[in-house]
Amino acid sequence: MLQPIASLLTMGSGMNLLYLLIVVPLLLSLLCLILPRTQETLKGLLFLLSIFFNLVLSLGLFVAQDTTVLIPWAGFGMNLAIRVYAFSRFAILAAGCAFFLVGLYSLCFIKGKSYQGGFICFYLLLMSFANGVFLANNLVMLLFFWEAIMLVVFGMLLLIKRPKPRTAVKAIILNAIADFLLLLGIAITYSLSGSLMMDVISGLPVEGAGVVGFLCMMLGAVGKAGAVPFHSWIPDAADDAPLPFMAILPGVLEKLLGIYLLFRVCVDFYALQPGSVMSQLVMWIGALTLFFGIAMALIQNDIKRMLAFSAVGQVGYMVLGIGTALPVGIVGAVFHMLNHAMYKSSLFLAAGAVEKATGTTDLRKIGGLGRRMPITGCSFLLAGFAFVGFPGFNAFFSKDLIFDAALQTNVIFYIIALLGVFGTAASFLKVMHAAFFGPLRLPQGIQREEVREVPLCMLLPMFILAAGCLLFGLFNRLPLGVIQPLLGERLAGVEYAGWPHSMLLVLISIVCLLLAVGNHILAYRYTGSALKSVDHFRYIPGVRQLYDAAEKHYLDPYNLFLSLVKIYALVCSCFDRMINWIYDVLLVKMVSFLATNFHDFSDGSTNRYLVWTFSGLGFLAVLFLLLI
Repeated sequence: MLQPIASLLTMGSGMNLLYLLIVVPLLLSLLCLILPRTQETLKGLLFLLSIFFNLVLSLGLFVAQDTTVLIPWAGFGMNLAIRVYAFSRFAILAAGCAFFLVGLYSLCFIKGKSYQGGFICFYLLLMSFANGVFLANNLVMLLFFWEAIMLVVFGMLLLIKRPKPRTAVKAIILNAIADFLLLLGIAITYSLSGSLMMDVISGLPVEGAGVVGFLCMMLGAVGKAGAVPFHSWIPDAADDAPLPFMAILPGVLEKLLGIYLLFRVCVDFYALQPGSVMSQLVMWIGALTLFFGIAMALIQNDIKRMLAFSAVGQVGYMVLGIGTALPVGIVGAVFHMLNHAMYKSSLFLAAGAVEKATGTTDLRKIGGLGRRMPITGCSFLLAGFAFVGFPGFNAFFSKDLIFDAALQTNVIFYIIALLGVFGTAASFLKVMHAAFFGPLRLPQGIQREEVREVPLCMLLPMFILAAGCLLFGLFNRLPLGVIQPLLGERLAGVEYAGWPHSMLLVLISIVCLLLAVGNHILAYRYTGSALKSVDHFRYIPGVRQLYDAAEKHYLDPYNLFLSLVKIYALVCSCFDRMINWIYDVLLVKMVSFLATNFHDFSDGSTNRYLVWTFSGLGFLAVLFLLLI
C-alpha cells in the first residue's frame, strides 16, 4: 500500500522529496500566516491535512529505495543535495509520527488562544525545516536548516511572552553559539576531507586539525540536543512557551535532530575510537548532563519544569552511549532516542491536559487528580514507567544497553548512570503521587465540577504514545531489529534484543528502582507530603548550597557567559575612559604647563634661543644615530 507513495517520492530524480517534504509545508505555513484571524477553522483544517500528509509521506519514504538529489547551486561545493538512506528514513518517520500526534493534540489545546494562528505557522515551518535537516546531504545545507529551526524556536518562545523576550533571547544566543561551533567544525572538516557532501566524508582521523574539527562539530551537535552547557533555556521555556512546543521540541525533535547529528559526527564523519581522549570527553559531557538534569528535576515543584530538566538529563544517556564508540552503546543511544521521544512527549501532553483542566501545573496547588482525570493519570503512569526504566518498558532495555557500554569503558560512568536511574525514579514518584493521588486539591477559584478529562483529540495522542512505550518494551525485538541494520555493517549482526548481556546489570538497575520506591515510601510516611519526599537530599551539607546557587541561576552557563561579557564591557569602558582622560585632561594639562613654562623662558635672550636650538639639533642627531 505504501509502495505507490514511495514511488511518488523518488520519481523525477527524487525532486518530489524536496517539494513534498520541505516546500509544501513551508508554503502552507505562509498561507496560514496571511489568512485573516476570522479563518481559524480553515487554518486548522490546512494544519490537520498537512501533518497527516507528512505522516503518510514519512511512511512511504520508510519503504522507499535509497535516493540522492544533487542540484549545483552556489559553487565551492555548496550544492542543494538531498539523500535518502536507512537512518534518515528512520528519523523522518519518527519525527513524522510525533508531528502528527502532537499536532492533533495541539488543535484542541490552542483552540481559542490568541496565538493560535502563529503557532500553526511556526509548527509547519518546524516540520519543513526538520525534514530538511534529515534529508540534507551537504553540510552547508544542513547548517542552513539548523539556522532556520533556531529562528522558529525564537518565534515560538515569543508567542506568549512577546513583551518579555528574555527566554527567547537566551535560547537564540545559546543556539547561536552551538551553530557557530558547528560552522567552524564544518570548515575544518571540509579542509580535511575536501568535500561538503556528507556521504563522501567518512572516517576522518581524530588527530591534529581533526581534533579541532571533531570538537567543534561534536559540541554543535550536543548543543542542538540540549546538553550541558547549552541546556538552560529549556526549563525557562517550560514557563514561557505553549505546552505543545515543549512536547515537540525538547521532548522529541531536539533529541532526534541533535543525536542524529552526533551519530553522524562520531560514527560517520570521524573515526572515534573507544577509550580515546575524545571518547572520554563525549562521555563526560553526557555524564554531567545526566547528573545535572536529574539533580535539578528532583527539586522542582512544577510538572513542566520537572519534565524539562529531566529532558536535559535523558539526553545525557544518549550522549554517553554514543561517546563510548562501542556498538552496544551506540545502538542503545539510538534506541533511547526513539524511546525518549515517545515517553517524554506523552508526559508533556499529560501535563498539558492537567494545565487545561486546572489552569496550572504547580504541584503546590493541585493534587488527587486521578479520580477526575483517570485516562490522563493512566497515560502519565505508563509513560512514567518507561521514563524511569521500569522492567518491561522500552527505556528499560535502551538504558541497560547504554549501561553495558558504560561499564565496559569505565565504572565511574556506570555509577553516574545508576545515580540517574535512582534520581529519575525519585522525581517521577514525587510528581505522580503529588498530582494524581491523595485528596483532591485545586487552585483557588476552580470548582470540582469544572475539572474533567480533556477532549478525545488530546487524550488519544498521549495514550497512544504511552501505550507504545509498553509495546516497544514487550516486543523490543521489533524496534531493535529495525535500528541495528540502519546503523551500518559495523553495528549490525549482533543480538541486542531481550535481556542485556549480563543479568547482573539488570538486577542492579532493578535494585536502584526499588531503593527509589523505598525512599519515597519512607519519606512520605515521615513528612506526610509527596512534595517533600526528596527534600532530605537537598539539605545535605554542601549540596544545599549548590542547589541554592542553581536556583538563583548562579550556575547557569548563560548567566556566567553574561557575567564574562559584563566584565569585558567594564574593562573596555575603563580603557575607553582612560583614553578619554589622557586626551581630554592629561594632554591639556601638559600643554598648559609647558606653554606657561616656555612663556617664562621667552624673555628675548638670543643666547637662550641658541642654546635651545643647538640642544634640539643635538637630540635629533643622537636619535638619528641610534635608529640607524
